[in-house]
Amino acid sequence: MFFGIIGMLILYVLLKYILAWIRYFNSQDERLGQSTWRWSYDYEVDGERDISDLDDKNFVRLRRKRNKIITLMYSVVLIMFILSMSLCSTGFFKKSLLLLCPGFFWSDIKQPYERC
Repeated sequence: MFFGIIGMLILYVLLKYILAWIRYFNSQDERLGQSTWRWSYDYEVDGERDISDLDDKNFVRLRRKRNKIITLMYSVVLIMFILSMSLCSTGFFKKSLLLLCPGFFWSDIKQPYERC
């Protein structure tokens, strides 16, 4: 459980670092827009060929770098989700919620009119 929490913290810092790179790439060209969660294959380049980098070499290479970073971001989010499910299965979140809000889980509290 301790290593899971440390892992979540490391992944969170990595996610913030990746998001900063995405914002940096977005600021390099206005055609990329300000979207953080979307791949940028649907932005047109100058000229006829969109797939190759013959017409707009700088933009296509920037777009490819940004798409790789977005794929890495999705990978980190997926790993964080799997790790959070692992922490949930160990009961970490339930123990934390019981300390913060004792009435959150009704099954853990005896009913006042329960017969012994």
